[in-house]
Amino acid sequence: MPALPALPALPALPALPALSAQAERLIELGVHESAGLSAAALRAFAAAASTAADGLGLGDTDDALLAVHPDRAPASLLAPLLRRDDKPGFVVTDMADVDLFSPLDSIALPDTPLYLLTGLDRGDHLANWSPDEALPALTKDDRTPLLLTEGIHWLLHQPAALERNHCFMTIGSRLRKPNGALDARTPALWISNGTGRDGRERRNTPKVGWCWAGNRHTWLGFASATGRRSLVEHPSA
Repeated sequence: MPALPALPALPALPALPALSAQAERLIELGVHESAGLSAAALRAFAAAASTAADGLGLGDTDDALLAVHPDRAPASLLAPLLRRDDKPGFVVTDMADVDLFSPLDSIALPDTPLYLLTGLDRGDHLANWSPDEALPALTKDDRTPLLLTEGIHWLLHQPAALERNHCFMTIGSRLRKPNGALDARTPALWISNGTGRDGRERRNTPKVGWCWAGNRHTWLGFASATGRRSLVEHPSA
C-alpha cells in the first residue's frame, strides 16, 4: 500500500487532570455507583496509582487516564455524561448495539475494575486514513487503539480533546458477527451538526457514531495510547 500523506501536526493538547481530580470527576458523575464501586475505592485507586507513578513509567507528571472497565461502565452509560455547550452527549440511533462492541483480540485489557492508560494521542496525523489502514500503522508504532469507552473517559476529563474538524475514532472496539467476522462499523466520537436523525436540538453536542472500516475522513484521527496498566495491588469494590 502506498504511503498516505500526513497532515500538519496540531498544537499539543493540555495535560490531563491529576488522577485524584479524575476520580472526583467520576464520583461527581455517579460513574462509580453505576459500576458497582465505592467512592472510597475509586479515591484509593487514584491515590495508589499516583504513589506508584514512577514504577508505572508515568514519571512525575501523573499524565495518565483513569478508566473504568467497559464491563462495569459501558458506552451507553458514559455517552450521556459528556457535555458541550451544556448539552449531553448521545449515541446515534442506528447504533443501539453499541455495548456489544468489544476489544479487538490484539488488545490485552486489564482484568480489573479500574486501570490506567498512558501516552494518549488523538491521532491527528492519521486523519484521512481508513480504519483498515490506520490499525497496522498504530501497531507498527507500538501503540494500542483506544476502546470507545476509553475515548469517552478521555473526553469526560479533557473536553478539549474533541474539536470541530479534529475528532477521532476508537477502533480498539469492534463488533463481531455470529460467524466471527468483524462488523464493518468502527466507533467514533465527533460533534453533531444537528442534522437528520440527530435533531436540531443536538447541534454542537458530543456524538458517538460509526464509520465504515474502509472509508477515509479528513476530520477523524485515530485515538491511541502507549499502553494500559493495572496496579499489582488495587482497592476492591
